[in-house]
Amino acid sequence: MAGFRPTPRAPMSRRIVTRRSPIHGNGVFAATDIPAGVRLIEYRGRVITQAQADRRYDGTSDSGHTFLFILNDDYVIDANFDGNAARWINHSCDPNCEAVIHEHDHDRRRDRVMIETIRPIEAGEEISYDYGIVLEERYTPALKKIWQCRCGSPKCTGTLLKPKRKPRGE
Repeated sequence: MAGFRPTPRAPMSRRIVTRRSPIHGNGVFAATDIPAGVRLIEYRGRVITQAQADRRYDGTSDSGHTFLFILNDDYVIDANFDGNAARWINHSCDPNCEAVIHEHDHDRRRDRVMIETIRPIEAGEEISYDYGIVLEERYTPALKKIWQCRCGSPKCTGTLLKPKRKPRGE
């Protein structure tokens, strides 16, 4: 096709904006309509070992606030250092995106996390994904309150914590 040019796509930086969120603190919002199946942004930060994360943040699960993303069995992305706008994406029980881990062939330290849309998102809509948090300690009412979900979805479970085992019948 002579003269055919694909429709230009807006770069990641022009598709999203960061501002205050009704869910929690800061949030990331669609600046334009975004179709399903779009890679929006990489979750960036300093890659550290699980042991380093444990030493650095031991005992901080009672804050209910973290910029750590488990990359694989060995490494964690700590967006407190060298993080980008992806760290402000809030959790939702009815998300419009998902976090997809792209594994490197030879070096697990070079695995990456991409936030990708799972449905069309309208301009102005908050970007969200399910954090899928599983903690080792027992889920007490106090811990569930610390990790309380504020997404406002009719599908809201009330907590960012995922069950440790599957419900019966699944």
